[in-house]
Amino acid sequence: MLNSKRYPALPYVIWSIVFVVVPLILIVIFAFTTKDGGFTFDNISKIGKYSKIFVKTINLALTATLICFLLGYPLAFIISKAKEINQRNLIMLLMLPMWMNFLLRTYGWMTLLENEGIINKLFSFIGIGPFHMINTQGAVVLGMVYNYLPFMVLPLYSIMVKIDKSIFEAAQDLGANWVHTLFKILLPLSMPGIISGITMVFVPSISTFIISKMLGGGSNMLIGDLIESQFLGGTYNPYLGSAISLVLMIVMLVIMGVINSLDDDEMEGMLI
Repeated sequence: MLNSKRYPALPYVIWSIVFVVVPLILIVIFAFTTKDGGFTFDNISKIGKYSKIFVKTINLALTATLICFLLGYPLAFIISKAKEINQRNLIMLLMLPMWMNFLLRTYGWMTLLENEGIINKLFSFIGIGPFHMINTQGAVVLGMVYNYLPFMVLPLYSIMVKIDKSIFEAAQDLGANWVHTLFKILLPLSMPGIISGITMVFVPSISTFIISKMLGGGSNMLIGDLIESQFLGGTYNPYLGSAISLVLMIVMLVIMGVINSLDDDEMEGMLI
């Protein structure tokens, strides 16, 4: 008999089973199934010819995640040190573009980056360019950084704003310069936010397909585009698409496991 205290969680359990567990089970079944319903490893074995796409996708996702961290970390620190009313305003400005539809934001970057776009017109006005920016890997990374930067800043900010300012004052009183304060105090204390931010940026970056399709063109196919083509494209093959999706999930879990291996003991060691 179900405990009455667990009744409120029942809708969430049902939702998770229907929209998370069942689709995952179907992906696993399709990945090891033929069109006739027989068991096979052929779908998995065919993924090897797409290894270059996997490597390129992971490389671009890691690059975008690193750039988001380098931009987001100081930005989150600046916001956390501002006055409370200014913090709310800065967070609102950061989230303001997110209120617009994802596709519209990406279309906006297409207009900016195209050969006759606004950026190239500005370059031509000052006598340089034009530069080929659209349909490049750089444009794809730029789209990832623009769309996912708030996912890096928000968890970092939520951690940094809770750090007692007296800790930094004590470090300065003990003779620590800003380098020691950064690496011995701020980084270890903000490590939970760093891990959350990296996860929230890397996961959508490695599986994106809209950004690569709109800003990268057909020559910059990523794993997300490959999976979409198997389910919706002319090369309809949901069995191979499921196998690719399964391998992608395993790759993501492995990388996330490496990132999350920074446990509490290692973080405490950074403080010594």
